[in-house]
Amino acid sequence: MAPKDVLDLEICIIGAGMGGLATALALAKQGFRNINVYESASNLGFVGAGIQLAPNMARILDRLGVWADIEREAVDLKDTSIRQGATNQELGHVDLLYIRSTYDYPHMVGHRSSLAGSIHDGCKREKDVKFVMSTSAGEVKSWGPRPSFDAIPRKGEPYLVECDVLLAADGVKSVVRDQLLRLKNIDAKIIDTGQAAYRIMLNREDMEKDPELLELIDKESVTRWIGEKRHIIAYPVSNKNIYNLSTVQPDRNFAAAPSATYTTKGSKPEMMKVFGDFCPMVLRMLDLVPDGEVCEWKLRVHEPLPFWVHEQTALVGDACHPTLPHLAQGAAQAIEDGAVLAIALSKLPEVTPEAINKALRVYEKVRMERAYTLVNLAAASGRAMHLGEGAAKEERDRQFAALKEGKGPVPDKWADADVQKMIYGQDVMKITEEQFDEIYASL
Repeated sequence: MAPKDVLDLEICIIGAGMGGLATALALAKQGFRNINVYESASNLGFVGAGIQLAPNMARILDRLGVWADIEREAVDLKDTSIRQGATNQELGHVDLLYIRSTYDYPHMVGHRSSLAGSIHDGCKREKDVKFVMSTSAGEVKSWGPRPSFDAIPRKGEPYLVECDVLLAADGVKSVVRDQLLRLKNIDAKIIDTGQAAYRIMLNREDMEKDPELLELIDKESVTRWIGEKRHIIAYPVSNKNIYNLSTVQPDRNFAAAPSATYTTKGSKPEMMKVFGDFCPMVLRMLDLVPDGEVCEWKLRVHEPLPFWVHEQTALVGDACHPTLPHLAQGAAQAIEDGAVLAIALSKLPEVTPEAINKALRVYEKVRMERAYTLVNLAAASGRAMHLGEGAAKEERDRQFAALKEGKGPVPDKWADADVQKMIYGQDVMKITEEQFDEIYASL
């Protein structure tokens, strides 16, 4: 356990998304007594669609005492099938049952609201985590030695908040990151991927009238249908009562929209047209979406940042490493951030601004290279999935064919065993515990 005064540090977290919640819970589990989370929303009514629950995430959540609740509703994946969108012909098939025995945790899929809700419930059970809702962060007045920022409540006057450690988990549109980059005169541009995504949830009762669709929702399987510049990934969640689909396609609707726009009401006829050359079964499935319920998301990432830490302030999660969804690691990487931060701060040898800065830099050292490696790999996997006709596509399909005979890498990196080993096999909490002293001394 950390020295007594270390645990009295005043820690402020901006944002109660996956990263902020996981950071707060991990700090409480390490014994910290002053944890305040500022969130602009009035309540945490968790929305969003399905989410993949990878072993590296499950391992951390289990240690934080919230995995059992999430696992109860989740679906344990047995395999994944990668198919040609136009013909439904299987290109590749990967067994996922080995994952539990190899990494001690399964690869599951669940509902985003169940994941965030369970972490939030975990925080509410900790008396030392306090939530300040309907309050957003404005200008950062000081980055250290006592960081401070303007807290802006929805009702009432802004006020100044001071703390010992400021952790910005305020997402892909982070106001703290933007101020920090201006301070350092760094232009980390938003990279427009030229891609957008539909997120769709279908109810079991709508699918069970169609035998082929019923078979899909009944399988513990992730299916990916791929075509030129487009794909659909789908799996059952909520004890197989909901079938979750997310797509990626060229962005036509956001190109003209302001850069702050990340989500828009989509058009069903437009969606049907985008996937118009996919097989009849996929089109029947997409046609089940009620007209007003097509939601389209803009896929944007940032250029990697040269640093995540300044004085006694650090960036967390999507604020510093937003990623494309192709590896299904966005939330998992934010949760890894929180777990590593809590351990690094608990190991402070003394309570001084210098020591706090060094502990935050240990977090950066453990997490940055790994997070950006996965960001780059997700982007590369997306490119491989979306090849049009030509030599590169032929080579990809040859690799899929070799995979059927148990040979070689998987072009869909999410399903590749070597990539899974790199992602799931690394225990970032253990690494931080074991290497803290050495990294801290080297800074």
